[in-house]
Order: sequence, then C-alpha cells, then structure tokens
Amino acid sequence: MLPKDVLYKVISRIAPVPEEELDKLFGLCHSVELKKGSLFVAAGDIPTKFGIVVSGLFRYYYLQEAGNEFTKGFFSEGSFLSSYSATIAGTPSHFSIEALEDAEVLVFDYGKWEALRTGHPGWNQFLITVLEEAFTKKETREREFLLFDAEERYRLFLKRYPGLEKRVRQHVIASYLGITNVALSRVRRKMGVLT
Repeated sequence: MLPKDVLYKVISRIAPVPEEELDKLFGLCHSVELKKGSLFVAAGDIPTKFGIVVSGLFRYYYLQEAGNEFTKGFFSEGSFLSSYSATIAGTPSHFSIEALEDAEVLVFDYGKWEALRTGHPGWNQFLITVLEEAFTKKETREREFLLFDAEERYRLFLKRYPGLEKRVRQHVIASYLGITNVALSRVRRKMGVLT
C-alpha cells in the first residue's frame, strides 16, 4: 500500500476528517526507511516528532542500567509511533521505539501538526479518539499484569498479536510478558507450544 493510502486509511478509520484536511496532513510528512534495530525515538532524547507505520514492526521498550529490557508494546502497519507525554511536555523520553524489522514510517513534526490541528475541529475528534484508544490499551495491560499469571498473559499475547511470535525473538516476548526467557520456555512447554 502506498504511504498516502496508509495515511488516509488510518485517519479515516479514526475520525471523519475531510479529504482536503488529509491532503494538508500528508503535505506535512515525509517518508523514512529504518533498518531493523534502528531507533525511531531513543530514551533520553526530547522527541519532536511522531509517526505512522507504513510497513514493518516496532516495539516501545524501557532499558534499566543493569541492561534489563521491558517491552511496553508492539506496533505494526497502521500504528502510531510516539513518546507522547515527552513530546507534549518537551522532556526526555523514558523509553525507546525500536524497529524490529526493516520498516517505512511517515514522520510528522509535532509543532506543524499542532498548527494544523487548530484549523479544523475534525482533528480534535481524531486526537481524542487516538488518546482514548491508547488509554484503554494501557489500562488493559496494567490489569493483566496485576491479575493474570504468566501463562494467561502469554495466551492473551498470542490472541492479541496473532502471528507475532514468528516475527519477534523470544527474549523480546518474555520482556513484554514481564518474565525471563527461561520462564517463557517453561510456559510454552506447558502449553505444548514448540520451542
């Protein structure tokens, strides 16, 4: 799918924004290709951009000084990439956004987006919907960590991200589930999943 088609499809799914506004938004972006392992946002940087994934797969992750990684979430085609709270506050990002595959991203300057947003009420509805979806995902993930054991979290991962276990290394999945690689192997064996 062409980058412009991806943009229009993503925005139209979220809010009824007129085509002329979509054209204006497309005029603000540029396409960037990222190699597997590249960072869209690095922890410690003050982000001034956001993106929409055209192709590829990304993760948000935290890295402790001891080297332990904690994966916050996975984002594939049509997803938004943003360290939103750091962007709006003008503060360093606490997490990194890494390409897990070679990828293409439509990149937007946040300041230019803000100027566009004030010009049409459809953009406010769009932003509210995006933030509601993000909040709902965050609340769901917190509940799962508090209430479910590792096996149930793995089952939910498989259901929420079908086929992703074939695209992502096992230690990254373990870091998403909040367990060690060894514990994930045990869970997979117990469930009869081939390791």
